[in-house]
Amino acid sequence: MTRTHSLHRLVRRLALPFTLATALAAGGGAYAQQKDDIVIGGSIPMSGVFAFAGVGIHAGLGDYVKMLNEAGGIDGRQVRYVPEDTAYKVDVSVAAFKKITSQNKVNLYYGDSTAFSKTINPELDRMGNILMTGASFATEINDPEKFPAQFLVGPDYTEMFGILLRYIAKEKPGAKVAFVYSDTEFGRDPIDESREVAKSLGLNVAAEIMTAPGSVDVSTEVLKLRRANPDYTIFHGYVLAPIPEFVAQGRQMGLKTRYMGTFWTMDNSTVMKMGENADGFMGVMPFRYYYDEEGDAPMLKKIREMRPEYQSTAYMQGFLAGMLMTEAVKRTLADGKELTSENMKASLQSIKDFDTGGIIGVPISIKGNSVPVGRIYRADYSQKKMVPASDWIVLD
Repeated sequence: MTRTHSLHRLVRRLALPFTLATALAAGGGAYAQQKDDIVIGGSIPMSGVFAFAGVGIHAGLGDYVKMLNEAGGIDGRQVRYVPEDTAYKVDVSVAAFKKITSQNKVNLYYGDSTAFSKTINPELDRMGNILMTGASFATEINDPEKFPAQFLVGPDYTEMFGILLRYIAKEKPGAKVAFVYSDTEFGRDPIDESREVAKSLGLNVAAEIMTAPGSVDVSTEVLKLRRANPDYTIFHGYVLAPIPEFVAQGRQMGLKTRYMGTFWTMDNSTVMKMGENADGFMGVMPFRYYYDEEGDAPMLKKIREMRPEYQSTAYMQGFLAGMLMTEAVKRTLADGKELTSENMKASLQSIKDFDTGGIIGVPISIKGNSVPVGRIYRADYSQKKMVPASDWIVLD
């Protein structure tokens, strides 16, 4: 065994910090030429505005790869994770993709954003040998014809709204609903389709309020919300701000609306930053929380053993991304087929009633380019935890 081999095995065992692991991966020329490895490349936002998620994604994906390799890898082949920090910038992410794919025979890839997923899509189609997922849940990517080499690790944003609206329609038929969203592609993504879904469920969309992303002064918008007086208010296109301002000002005005969010707002630590106003805040979550001990969840138990401290919802997303990508590889190799984008995607879409070990609370099936399942959780501020408010909701 060469010294380079030994270094890389040591990196995987000890889970060295991102920068050192990346440097070693980039510098290990002889190792990178090993054809037997299954390689996962990653454009990971370890710095910049999305770093809070990137750190979790990196840890989750890395932990699953480590766990898989310790169990023998895939068909006797080791899986190697090669990440680069992108700071959540599309040009940097594209450069990282080119660097990683030029130095390694990449089979799988994790992208950091919707913009990157759309930008790199023609290149994925041209190459024909990479299956990709990432941090995005954009509705546009949930199209197997336009994005044949990609998939989403969960429901798309419109499906997230669909899960929330189905919960509302069941809990309060005919309810008035408000959509509050950022003036970004992310924010606008599910609004048009969700307006129609709400109507089909007998719900009344009483207000649609668009704000600048990360707004601080939302007093005018809160007045609009007060006039509409909705039973439920769904926020989308934000991480935190301006949600706390809406909630605090709305409560001061005596608004009785129930506030809800989508995935990137729903990390436990994010919601609890609202303080006492967090109590009762609800939203859709495709995965179970780190601390959830309900039912049989052997994979969550393993995660807690590996990492005794709380891990974010971004960690769960990265972990499941690793699980689903490598499951596609396992099935492709088991069928005796080459690891092409088309073959791996067909293997991915063959997944029916798949047990994630409790990461998701029900067996999952891949439909289109997404996993259309989620659960409503509610903030219990006395426990400082998000707790289940519904059963798992699976969209047809």
